[in-house]
Amino acid sequence: MSVMERFSLDGDVAIVTGAAQGLGKHMAGALAEMGADVAIVDVQGEKATTTARELDGETDVIAVETDVTDEASVEEMVERVTERLGPIDVLVNNAGIVENSPAEETSIESWRRVLSVNLDGPFLCAKHVGTQMLRRETGKIINIASMSGIDVNVPQKQASYNTTKAGLAMLTESLAVEWADRGVRVNAIAPGYMRTELVDDVLEANPDMEEEWLENTPLGRLGRPEELRELVVYLASDASSYMTGSTIVLDGGYTSR
Repeated sequence: MSVMERFSLDGDVAIVTGAAQGLGKHMAGALAEMGADVAIVDVQGEKATTTARELDGETDVIAVETDVTDEASVEEMVERVTERLGPIDVLVNNAGIVENSPAEETSIESWRRVLSVNLDGPFLCAKHVGTQMLRRETGKIINIASMSGIDVNVPQKQASYNTTKAGLAMLTESLAVEWADRGVRVNAIAPGYMRTELVDDVLEANPDMEEEWLENTPLGRLGRPEELRELVVYLASDASSYMTGSTIVLDGGYTSR
């Protein structure tokens, strides 16, 4: 099999959560470009529909409004994707939120909200998509963690976010070990600072923050969302057939300082 054939996703069905915008949108586009039919899964239904229309081309791209923190919503999403596109081969757990506040000022409601989206969501999606994959003895799950689960990045204070991303890396390892002998591979990507629309909004309100970020990033710049494209394709394809339980860091050297 040629290198190009090993990276091909022709005929695969992929789900990307939180894909209406930002990193999720770029990753969904990459999977579609490599031949996969893709479900844009997002709590923002209208934005998801717009993104699906933008990406729809050689393959089928659909939008499914879903609350990943609600198990019934996740179950319904899996059923709808399977009915419209077929059995699911790839799941990218990308949906996530961050709430910045000093730990001593963080309400329990805020803490639980971040944990619900960033940990409950990936678990529920992995549980219900994974159950289908295990029956077929094939599948790839890719969790989008963060360098924040490895290193406490500054100056923003975000204990809840950091904690969930560290937990997501451990969930990745746990599922990988549990499911390795049943054909399902589970890996994670831990991005650093990426210039998305949401990051631009943060920097607009806190212009001095970018300078500190760049000082702590050896490559001296923010990542570009498109720099995730080839990596997610690698993990979704047969090219990574001997990789499971790994978290790949893509952070411009931040955690290597």
